Amino acid sequence: MADQSSKADLQNPDYTPPLSQAIPLGIQHVLAMFAGNVTVPLLIAFAAGGPQLISPLVQIALVAAGVATLIQTIGIGPIGARLPVVQGTSFAYVGILIGALKSGATLAAVFGASLIGGLFQMILGFFIPQIRKYIPPLVSGVVVLTIGFTLLPVGIKYSAGCGAFPNPASWCQGGFGSLSNWGMALFVIIVTLLMRTQMKGIWSAASIFFGLVVGYVVAIPFGMVNAGKIAAIGKADWFGMPGQYLFTLDFTSPAAISLIGLMIIMAFITTIETVGDISGITMGGADREPTDAELKGGIMADGLGSAVVSLFGGLPNTSYSQNVGLVSYTKVMSRHVVTIGAIFLILAGLVPKLGALVAAMPSPVLGGASVVMFGMIAAAGMKLVGQSGFSAKNMVIVAISLGLGLGIWQVNQLAGLAKYGPIPSANFADWTIPLLVSGIVVSGLTAAILNLVMPDDD
Repeated sequence: MADQSSKADLQNPDYTPPLSQAIPLGIQHVLAMFAGNVTVPLLIAFAAGGPQLISPLVQIALVAAGVATLIQTIGIGPIGARLPVVQGTSFAYVGILIGALKSGATLAAVFGASLIGGLFQMILGFFIPQIRKYIPPLVSGVVVLTIGFTLLPVGIKYSAGCGAFPNPASWCQGGFGSLSNWGMALFVIIVTLLMRTQMKGIWSAASIFFGLVVGYVVAIPFGMVNAGKIAAIGKADWFGMPGQYLFTLDFTSPAAISLIGLMIIMAFITTIETVGDISGITMGGADREPTDAELKGGIMADGLGSAVVSLFGGLPNTSYSQNVGLVSYTKVMSRHVVTIGAIFLILAGLVPKLGALVAAMPSPVLGGASVVMFGMIAAAGMKLVGQSGFSAKNMVIVAISLGLGLGIWQVNQLAGLAKYGPIPSANFADWTIPLLVSGIVVSGLTAAILNLVMPDDD
């Protein structure tokens, strides 16, 4: 693409590439976030009652992600960043939702609390220009760095043959950590790098997409595509509406009231992450900070997306950090590319066979691409930190923020939270779990507070 478009074009969110280029670039964004987007409803389905809930929750998650992404890229008045921001079902809510469901809460309570939390985040977004001074590039850089570092283990797990599923024995690729899995992941990385460095135009810009396609095709004769998932492609319908939970909302039960309080806390957490994601996109793709309008619109769209999809049985949405790395890698800032990806997501939700085809992609294939993308997120964070300079004050802020955030995240039992749900802990109240289990929140809050109270260097 670089040989057909100027750098100014590629850095312009309103630039519209030809469909021959925009379609593979858009699908590339979908492939980057697809596994994460369907993993969350899988986890919630198991906690809420069993396998019969998987199909409707996954379908709704795909359609919801597409709709929420369209709100970001196209916009509604002041709502929407109008940047290449991809929305998807948020991992940040998994712990509290599983804990609530296991404690007797219903899906109706989950959807009701999600509606309130989304509306509250819209209010937060409206005031983001006033509070932005407390989130300078140094703080945003720390948040983006933490996002990249906390995502990298996910890419490595996929490369080894397993994603973030609750039952590795049934969901992981055979021979977790085997040489065949590592070899496939490395093969995808090599193909991606060769396409990126040796090719031009769309072949270079969409190198991750082509790396995924080549890896997928090569994995078939090696028997790396799960037989059960192949069978699922054949059994899946060509068209199907998601299961209906329309207006099945609970605001008044004790479980719902408790969840509403947690969702309001999560609105602050999600806002911090979204500020980091939007900053990572503009810095990685256009070497600039986001404008007030972009941040305000992006966070309001984040909240509106979660509120709207809750009416149809969708789980809370947020901006997807995986795609931040993709923008940094391709340097294509066109929001119209992501709009095409959003349409593809909606189709995947309405055409179960298409969704099953993408879901059958072997974990190591996705893992190889993920390592590249997640590493690019960390690189965008480094660029933001570097933009602020390496004074003694800044170095101390980065050191303490990353030390606390990544340290607590790596030893998440300190927050009373195991990998997929609460474990007994007498040291922390339930409402603190979402604050402590996310290294992003700890790093971001620490950096913001230290930046505010520490004196400048002489």
